[in-house]
This record gives sequence, structure tokens and C-alpha cells, in this order.
Amino acid sequence: MKLNEVTVTRAILDTYFNKLRDYTDIDVVIAGGGPAGICAGYYLAKKGIKVAMFERKLSIGGGMWGGGMMFNSIVVQQAGKEILDEFGIGSDEYESGYYTADSIEAVTALTYKAVRAGLKIFNCMSVEDVMIDDKRNITGVVINWSAVEIANLHVDPLCIRSKYIVEATGHPCEVAKVIVRKVGKNLFTKTGDLMGEGSMNAEEGEKAIMDNTKEFYKNAYVAGMSCNAVFGAPRMGPVFGGMLLSGRKVAEIIASKMGK
Repeated sequence: MKLNEVTVTRAILDTYFNKLRDYTDIDVVIAGGGPAGICAGYYLAKKGIKVAMFERKLSIGGGMWGGGMMFNSIVVQQAGKEILDEFGIGSDEYESGYYTADSIEAVTALTYKAVRAGLKIFNCMSVEDVMIDDKRNITGVVINWSAVEIANLHVDPLCIRSKYIVEATGHPCEVAKVIVRKVGKNLFTKTGDLMGEGSMNAEEGEKAIMDNTKEFYKNAYVAGMSCNAVFGAPRMGPVFGGMLLSGRKVAEIIASKMGK
């Protein structure tokens, strides 16, 4: 068979744009493709919920790729190990209650299992705004190519309608910042504003991330490191159990709201 370059091009265009068109009106949008976002997508998709993730970078996995300071090994606590086991990610007990795993294996396994479960991932796309109705409820997100954003080009975006959104952009909590800036200081925090992330305290940060995995604005939920940046709690550094568990928890909350 002679390879036809135009056929290759058409195959990419047809399959991609059919997928994108099919996911313009969905149940859940996840902004951010770190470990919490991937886990949220996996558990939502497993329940038959139509869910898409938009990640501004080319790669999926957030900070998990680099482990701690580019040493590609991660640590999870006892509670987080059950998620590693569910995804078939190998781990070793370092000391009682501390488990290490290869960060490359972890990211690839999480992503593979999530996609196989039904999560649709659109990389190189940024969530630049949210959609709201006349009651100021979140009804979806506004997306654009990350390259457009980086180049500061004036190109109009497109929209994705969804019942719920998950803020999983990590430390910057970019979607929450957009909501505060454009919709108002009406978050479900003590001040209505972003509370801000505190300095390192792994013990408190890991506890807080689970408590703070919840709805932070109407139809908007937060998972992963964004939780502590939105509700005000310490960061925890290269400990990833809380982020994995937070992704699962936010999926369970939204699935329950949907009767799943």
C-alpha cells in the first residue's frame, strides 16, 4: 500500500474534530491534567459519566512527572497506596506507612486507565473563562489553544457546556481566579475570596486537602492542590496520596449529585 499524506491528514482531522464536537455538551469538565484531575476523570468515567479534561500543556500528569525536585520517585501514605494498587502501579514500603513509586509509571498508568475508562483528554487547551446563566450558576467553560494564550493573539475562544466543572489546575487555581475576577467574590470560603496556599506542612496539608475537596462555587468543585489554595491550607510538597484521594473524592461527590 502506498502511503498517502493527505489521507493521514484527513484521518487526524476527522477523528479529532468528531471527538471534540461530541464533547461540546457533557456532564463534567475537568480543568487541569495533574494526578487529582486524572483520578477524578477515571472514577467519573467508570460510572458512565461523560467527562472531558482540558490540559494547557502538551503532557498530562502535572507535577507528578518530576517527583520531588526532578527526582522521578513519588511518595504516598498508607491511604493513598490503595489507589496505586487499583491502577496496578508498583510500590515499595520505605518505612512503615510510607510507600514509594516510580513517577513515570504512575503518570502513564493513571492516564492509560483513565482514557480506557472513557475520559476524553484535550491537551494544549486552556480554560480561559467560565460560562454562567442568569442566576450566575456555572454552566460550562470557555476554551482556547494554549499557543494562542502564550502568543497573546486576539483569537476568539469556543465553549463547552457542562453540568459541573472540576478545578484541578494545581497551585495557581486558575479557574477559581477567573471566577473571582469576573463573577465576583462569592466563593464558598470564609471570605468569599481565594484564601491562598500556606507554606509547607505536609501533615496538615494532606488532611486539609481531603476536607477541602468540595464545591467552592455553584456547580464548581475543587480537587488536588487547588483545594488548599482556594480554601487556605498548607502545601504538602512531593507527597501525592492526598491528590489521588482528592480526585476520587470529588468524583464520588459529583456522581452522587448526578444519582450515579
